Amino acid sequence: MDGGNYSVVSEFVFLGLTHSWEIQLFLLVLASILYVLSMTGNTLIVFSVAIDPHLHSPMYFLLACLSFIDLAACSVTSPKMVYDLFRKHKVISFGGCITQIFFIHVVGGVEMVLLVAMAFDRFVAICKPLHYHSIMSPRMCALFLAASWGLGISQSLFQLAFIADLPFCGPNVFDSFYCDLPRLLRLACTDTYKLQFMVTVNSGFICVGSFLLLLISYIFILFRVCKHSSGGSSKALSTLSAHITVVFLFFGPTLFVYTWPHPDSQIDKFLALFDAVFTPFLNPVIYTFRNKEMKAAIKRVFKTLLTFRNIS
Repeated sequence: MDGGNYSVVSEFVFLGLTHSWEIQLFLLVLASILYVLSMTGNTLIVFSVAIDPHLHSPMYFLLACLSFIDLAACSVTSPKMVYDLFRKHKVISFGGCITQIFFIHVVGGVEMVLLVAMAFDRFVAICKPLHYHSIMSPRMCALFLAASWGLGISQSLFQLAFIADLPFCGPNVFDSFYCDLPRLLRLACTDTYKLQFMVTVNSGFICVGSFLLLLISYIFILFRVCKHSSGGSSKALSTLSAHITVVFLFFGPTLFVYTWPHPDSQIDKFLALFDAVFTPFLNPVIYTFRNKEMKAAIKRVFKTLLTFRNIS
């Protein structure tokens, strides 16, 4: 076949998470609850950081950016997954599949850079406290934000370039509940072994590189913190433990899904479900319950809202 983009496949079929109606019903309830809680928790963090002057610092600005991208993360695949749990025939249009892949990679790229930025912020705060405000200036925060979106969008467009000229004429079945690039490449009506290898290497390099950078950074910071025994060190350890937990929650499933050439289908589904539903829910829970200032700010926001409601 020649390489023109003459796709005859107009939609793709998802096999879903399971064929058991009981398990599907359980997942429907669980995913719906976690989605609502994820949206509520992350919105509350963004709102609290925006209106509470006590949280107008680089650390909370980056946290609000992470919560904002988590709002997008839980909205890329979760609503479609919940909707499909109602349906026997689970389909997505060709354009919808490409759009889903695009936003999955945008969200992933942005979140990686934000996690690196948050590690850098903690490194400066703990290792160079006297220079913290000069280094973590509003300009630096804006540069981190621009870099995260720049990398996310460019990386996503680069990934989609792999399929720009591929023909799709069947089969059109995904053994999953969402579209991902490696599975889509396997459905092309031509040999895509080299493209699959390039995607694995490209995604693997970025994921593994970012994860190792974060791991080394936090190990170095922990060594510096452990040399001190003050109350401030205890607070720093609590903050770092929250950051490290979020890093492992994000990179654990991502490293397996996008760096393992042929992942097991069931494990792949479980990790993708965890990444799509649980991680956006756990992130605000971890940052809220491990941070006294955030809990106090949320209480102040609720008081403000109640006061406003009573006045109205």
